Parts: sequence; C-alpha cells; structure tokens
Amino acid sequence: MRDLICRKCGQKLSFENSLCLSCHSALGFHLPSRSLLVLPDRADHGAAEVDIDGTTWRTCANLHIARCNWLVNTTDAEELCSSCKLTRIRPADDDLDAMAAYAEAETNKRRVVLELTELGLPIVGRDQDPQTGLAFDLLSSADEQVLTGHADGLITLDLAEGDDVHREQLRVSMSEPYRTLVGHFRHEIGHYYQMVLVGAGEHRARFEELFGDPDTDYQGALDRHYKEGAPENWEDDYVSSYATMHPAEDWAETFAHYLHIRDTLDTAAAFGMAQAGSTLDSPLPGDVGFDQIIEWWLPLSWALNQINRSMGHQDLYPFVLPPTVMDKMRFVHRLIAPSTL
Repeated sequence: MRDLICRKCGQKLSFENSLCLSCHSALGFHLPSRSLLVLPDRADHGAAEVDIDGTTWRTCANLHIARCNWLVNTTDAEELCSSCKLTRIRPADDDLDAMAAYAEAETNKRRVVLELTELGLPIVGRDQDPQTGLAFDLLSSADEQVLTGHADGLITLDLAEGDDVHREQLRVSMSEPYRTLVGHFRHEIGHYYQMVLVGAGEHRARFEELFGDPDTDYQGALDRHYKEGAPENWEDDYVSSYATMHPAEDWAETFAHYLHIRDTLDTAAAFGMAQAGSTLDSPLPGDVGFDQIIEWWLPLSWALNQINRSMGHQDLYPFVLPPTVMDKMRFVHRLIAPSTL
C-alpha cells in the first residue's frame, strides 16, 4: 500500500478515506494512478465528478452502501467501480447488520484488487467470461449456512468472517495462528489464479512436482484432514496445517502468503520502514527478484513480530518459511513476475 496524502492540504490519508479529516474535501481513489484525488463539491450531494486527462470519472454508486471511495470511468457506462462490480450477490438493503458486514468485506476486497492490479495480474469478470470469470457472492450466515470457498472463479464469503469475535472463536477452535478477512480473500482468489496461471498448461508439471495432483479427490481429502489432522512434521513442507489438506489448498495458502509478503513489504517501504521503493517501483522478475523479496522480508517480519510483542499482541506474521515452502513460493513468483532474461 502506498503512502497517500490529500492533494489540497497535505494531510496524510489512509486507503479507505473518502473524506479528508483535515480540510474536509471529498476524495476518490483513482485506480490507474493509484492515488486519492480531491473531488469538487456538489451542492446537491450527487455523485461527484472529476476530469482526468480528458476523461470524466465519478464516485462509485456504492459510496454510501459499501463505503466505497473508488472512482468509475464514465466512458464504461458503469455505476460500480472495478472492484464492486465483481460482486454478484450481496445482502438486501434492509438487512442492516449484514450490510455493515458487507461494507467491511468490500473494503478488504478493494485492498486485494488493488494489489492484484499492482502485480499486473489479469482480472476477468463474469461479464467477460460467464463460465469461469471472477465473481464474489458475499452472503450473511445469520439465517442460512454459508460456506466460504471457490468454484470455477466464483468466490463465496461468509460475512460473519468480518466479526472479530466470531472469527477469533473459529481461529482458536481450528488451532490457526492467523485468520483475517483480507487473508480469506487472498486465499480464495489464489484458487482462481491456479486456473488462470497454471490450469492444464505448460506449468502443470512443475505444479504437480511441488504441490501434487490438483485433481485428487477433494472431498476425500477434506474428510481425511478433519478426521486425522495434519501429518506429523508438516511444518517442514507446508506454510500452514490447512495447506496439507489438498494440493489445491497448498497452492492457495502459498499464493495468499506471497500476497501477504508483497503487500506488507510495499507498505513498509512507503512509510520508510523497508528498502526504498521495495517491490512497487523496482521490477523484480525471476529468481533474482524472489531472492531480493525474501532478503527484505525476513528481517522486516522479525522486527514487526518483536514490535507486536512489545505491545502485548501476537506476532504479526506467525509463520516459518522452510526451504520447501520457499520453492513453492518461488514458483508462484515466477508465474507472476517471469524473468525477462
């Protein structure tokens, strides 16, 4: 995440701001330039518009519904921004509790969509590919069972995961060291990018060498995992115990951790806590690039863990990356940032 400021008064801003708390200017996030822009005042409180290089951009229709501060290119004849339009199903307007959780989920989804865009990963929605395009069903489990998961590009998320108490209870009951809403999005979207980046193409053989056969019976693996748990000494080969369940889950967990590391490094660099420029402004292709990322990451994560402990919190990154996991993550990096040599 980049360091953002108000272009009118210089106030530091967060990615989620739709209003400058200093000069009270309306703000809109412009995805192509990765910047928060000051919007002109509207006396009628309608959708604000701003001209950018001859193109008109206006506020997303979800500004008040989902606290969305992103801008929409009016030439696309869309009311929703590039992140919000990926959501296929959301709660009803009169379900106030679910709508509050929906807004929180969309905020985290926007953070992930921005990172995917920064990394240059393709995002093809259901409007372009009705069969396997990316889409989200953000559903409340208050009155029905909702299973968070992925199927052919469709990601379903139980909005209860946005509730701190509920999520912490699940984390403890499942003996997980880490469980967050943004983590769910990164994991589930990893399944989507297995289809996009690997599929049955040229990288399938290497995938199977590292992760195993993704066509292995999933339900059988799931039943076995929850009956028997992770195998002994799983820490030597997997980034988490859940990754041991099935090759597809191993990939998704590894992919999510790659996104964790890249985004945290970029944010730390933006605020002067890591190598200047870090991964956002310096091309990091191939193995050399991956080695550089890990060289930056290991001391930073150690320091951040110690800072968290100083405040009485759990480690920010409570994971160990053994050589086998590094090889898997290196494979993810090669697919995202292939060598130009």
